[in-house]
Amino acid sequence: MSQLRVSIAQHYHDRTKYDPETIASKNKTLDWAKQPVPYKEYKVGTTFDLKPYLKDDPLAFTEEPARTWHRLSQLLACSYGLTAKLPTMPPLYLRAAPSAGGLYPAEIYLISRGTPCLPPGFYNYQCRTHSLIHFWQAEVWSDLQKACFEHPALESTELAIVITAVFYRSAWRYEDRAYRRIFLDTGHLLGNIELAGALADYRPHLIGGFADEAMNNLLYLESELEGAIAVVPLSDQLSGQSPSPLGPTTLPSATQTDYPDVPDGDLLGYLHRATQIEESKTWEDNGEPSSDAATEEELEDKYNFPFCTKVSTVTTPIHWGGTPPNGLPLEGLENTILKRRSTRAYNGANLTLEELKAVLDFTYQPQHYIAQGLDGSPDYFDLNLIETFVAVSGVTNLEEGCYYYAPKAQELRQIRFKNFRRELHYLCLGQELGRDAGAVVFHTADLKKAVAKQGDRAYRYLHMDAGHLGQRMNLAAIHLDLGVSGIGGFFDDQVNEVLGIPTDEAVLYITTLGRPRRG
Repeated sequence: MSQLRVSIAQHYHDRTKYDPETIASKNKTLDWAKQPVPYKEYKVGTTFDLKPYLKDDPLAFTEEPARTWHRLSQLLACSYGLTAKLPTMPPLYLRAAPSAGGLYPAEIYLISRGTPCLPPGFYNYQCRTHSLIHFWQAEVWSDLQKACFEHPALESTELAIVITAVFYRSAWRYEDRAYRRIFLDTGHLLGNIELAGALADYRPHLIGGFADEAMNNLLYLESELEGAIAVVPLSDQLSGQSPSPLGPTTLPSATQTDYPDVPDGDLLGYLHRATQIEESKTWEDNGEPSSDAATEEELEDKYNFPFCTKVSTVTTPIHWGGTPPNGLPLEGLENTILKRRSTRAYNGANLTLEELKAVLDFTYQPQHYIAQGLDGSPDYFDLNLIETFVAVSGVTNLEEGCYYYAPKAQELRQIRFKNFRRELHYLCLGQELGRDAGAVVFHTADLKKAVAKQGDRAYRYLHMDAGHLGQRMNLAAIHLDLGVSGIGGFFDDQVNEVLGIPTDEAVLYITTLGRPRRG
């Protein structure tokens, strides 16, 4: 009897794993003459300059329409704006959200229903000039609603962000595995949009389920080169209108097991097409569990290893306000977003347990930050499918080893007793960040379970959620003057073997935490 084939998402994940015996054959010499440009240029359209509204003193923008322009300027600058320029050839512009290899595959589009500031139509955010290009003026909101299957969040909102991916920007370097990195990058961007929304008094809603072809056609995208991957309606918290309903975020796609032998180099594109939603859906098809048993299961953390050491992570929340006595609410958060950098080297010194607790608290316990003006229940696709493991090499007052982080119980549960510095150096492809970090965080998911629930499109949702968590982790670490860096390249199967992580947990993402090496 023939064995059932895995889904295309699982097949893609297996095909793009790094393995010690084959990784040398996957390394290629980059063709620098074909290096992609990480931004778009529009030759036609009306430019709305956002730079004049970036002044430090928000009291300078108390009257309309200046206040609305200031809020939009702040939202976009803190989501994907330029934060530094490196003296390379050509120059590399760093942005508020990180990107693997500095390739920045994501583009931000703004769709307006028609507001006093923004006429209806499509806008592209130009990060280099911090401006919006109104490249298509038309009544398009009803078409957006149709493409999103009449999602309730679009009923009473006036603005929506659409994030697209230009695939070659990342595939130029990372080839087929770039699909993972594109969605991790987008997750980081979504994390910024969530938090920047609180700064600018917008409540971002998240839509991952939409008709891909309709959305791409709506934005005039060349679907072989670029595709829409997330829609984010923005509820204006200062409009005086009733807030938009929170609504679901995901719709399942088909699960494909009958696929051809896809050659290397074509796998990324094939998977993206296979994960598209091609038929009409309703938001009652969102794949949410219907049984009481499933609901109760999600109230508990997945792993509770017998007789393991348990360490509480309950702690005092990070304070995101400015410096007293004149500090503004969330001023510390905005400053952190704009100064965030991926750390290039650690000095090997220990973190403290309180620092690790603080990073975990901000990342996984948003309800602790409601009093500071942050959303206590921000949108994700499905965090019940994401698991977290922490390899501890140097945390004062915490035994070395590998721990499962139980977010609902707010505790670390030890599963292995060992110093893993040497192994982490190896697992992270010889990157010293893995060796010298005080703690290394692994996000994982049971792919078979995820695909059974959301179809092959689950692969998108999982990586965006992992990146979203990674961005909150980045910001918490930088605020605490720690170093932090995400790693998307690792020996997949060996992570599970070395750290004792259950074999059905596919590794999605790694975030390293440590003391940065100065100078």
